[in-house]
Amino acid sequence: MIANATIRDDLRARFGEGVVTPQATRDAVPTFWTDGQHLHDVLRYLKHEVAQPYRMLYDLTAIDERVRQHRDGEPTSNFTVVYHLLSFDRNEYLRIKVPLSGETPSVPTITDLWPAANWYEREAWDMFGVEFDGHPFLQRILMPKTWVGHPLRKDHPARATEIGPFQQPPEKVDRAGGASLSPRGLGDETGIRRFGFHFSERGAATSGHARRDSHCAAT
Repeated sequence: MIANATIRDDLRARFGEGVVTPQATRDAVPTFWTDGQHLHDVLRYLKHEVAQPYRMLYDLTAIDERVRQHRDGEPTSNFTVVYHLLSFDRNEYLRIKVPLSGETPSVPTITDLWPAANWYEREAWDMFGVEFDGHPFLQRILMPKTWVGHPLRKDHPARATEIGPFQQPPEKVDRAGGASLSPRGLGDETGIRRFGFHFSERGAATSGHARRDSHCAAT
């Protein structure tokens, strides 16, 4: 189904031909392609300027398109960033898609339009390696900071047997070669005391009950 005529006409009147291109979809959600250069202006218009605006950023994700074969007239891209918006006045969803090329694709951040985009963009970078220029804190949000690669890329190993052993960074390993562990790094120290965990110098954690039981057994 082709994009809703009303919003299509609004976008065409505001940006002209070629900046925003409609895509026919099976789910009847109005869907448009634009490029990274015009993305911020298009989204700002949809949130603040168009009649019955799309106030809510419902979702933001990415797609690895590098092994895709059937594009059905869609723009050529290595990756696609997808923005899902919601208009409460229209009771209608809208989808904006941005084609990206290269191994380190990037688009402008939209955290100034929707602060909630902060975590969405971090997830897209963490999983797909898409960079969001101007993001205030673009770091991993799902994977460990020491993880190598981006797990939802098509070229990332899909099975544990294809990945080498996990390595702690040097600052996390003590001189004897064991993993160091600090109760402060676990967060709630009152909770740690409440459950009676004991931390040895080597970093192993055992419960107070286990220590008492083992002591009784030894005597």
